[in-house]
Amino acid sequence: MTEMAAFSQDSDTVRFSGSLSLARIGDLPERLRAFDGKVAHVDLSGIDRIDTVGAWIVHRFAAQHDADIQGLDADGEHLLQQVANADQPVAMRPAAVGSFTRVVGELGDAVVSSGHTLYGLLGFFGATLIAFWNVATHPKRFRFNAVVQRFEVVGVTALGIIGLMSFLIGIVIAQQGSVQLQQFGFEVFTINLVGRITLRELGVLMTAIMVAGRSGSAFAAQLGTMKLTEEIDAMRTIGVSPMEALVLPRVIASVVMMPLLGMYASIIAIVGGGLLCWVSLDIPPVTFVQRIREVVPVTDLYVGLIKAPFFGLIIAMAGCFQGMLVEGDAEQVGTRTTAAVVQAIFLVIVLDAFFAVFFTSIGWS
Repeated sequence: MTEMAAFSQDSDTVRFSGSLSLARIGDLPERLRAFDGKVAHVDLSGIDRIDTVGAWIVHRFAAQHDADIQGLDADGEHLLQQVANADQPVAMRPAAVGSFTRVVGELGDAVVSSGHTLYGLLGFFGATLIAFWNVATHPKRFRFNAVVQRFEVVGVTALGIIGLMSFLIGIVIAQQGSVQLQQFGFEVFTINLVGRITLRELGVLMTAIMVAGRSGSAFAAQLGTMKLTEEIDAMRTIGVSPMEALVLPRVIASVVMMPLLGMYASIIAIVGGGLLCWVSLDIPPVTFVQRIREVVPVTDLYVGLIKAPFFGLIIAMAGCFQGMLVEGDAEQVGTRTTAAVVQAIFLVIVLDAFFAVFFTSIGWS
């Protein structure tokens, strides 16, 4: 029968004997904790068997007295080494922080993340410019069919939803404006409100938001799925640039179609506002159109048309950038698609604010 675990001291050496296993270890841990002698060596040549529990006890005893361990075979040495490697300090959970500290920390993390995203977006914009230059200097590499297909996806198939949205927005602007202006007897200025706000701001801005939610999300999902299925890596392998084949057609389509969609949305919104003025304010269409021509300066049209290509560029860049960042699993596709829409809408609104200040400073107010 295997002996119970025991130890004895000979000068500065502690010798273990018996079985250093869980079943036979007995009160050895308590006796070792009570041991208070000087130890330089731990001799395990006399043991019959050692398991993980025994190795752990010996390791802690040797570490406590700064002694070296001798007498183990290869298997025992390996077991003891594994136990020593596992003897690492446990990371304690940090103390609970206050609400204010947590909010400030989360705000700081958000700022850092936004900075990294903006940096990456600028780098992606530079890569897009390089791809555009390569295509411009080598026209045979221009994918005309891909661009035309994106024209249809971004522009033609969006006409219905954008037209309906713009028509309803025009009605809402006219209705709300007329209710307020009727209090002062100035309901005729509803025409000014509808004409200027749709051509200058809401027409192109609401179109940009709609395109971001519709086409920007589609760009991110399409490129993200292609990234997961390794289609993009396959394109690089055969010598096809993903920036030229996938990103550039989407960017060109968005930049070209946004002014057209913005103009279309503005006209439909004016039609909606004119219809409500005709029904509610008894302003006939002829009078409405004549008044629009008198009170809306051509600079309002220029403002909308100038902003639209930049909005299209931002939407396409955000969608393609987030799509190209997808990696790991399918959940990333949804996460990056959401990030693309939020990022595009945020940047569009920020850019619109800068444009408002700029055009006011040059007298186009």
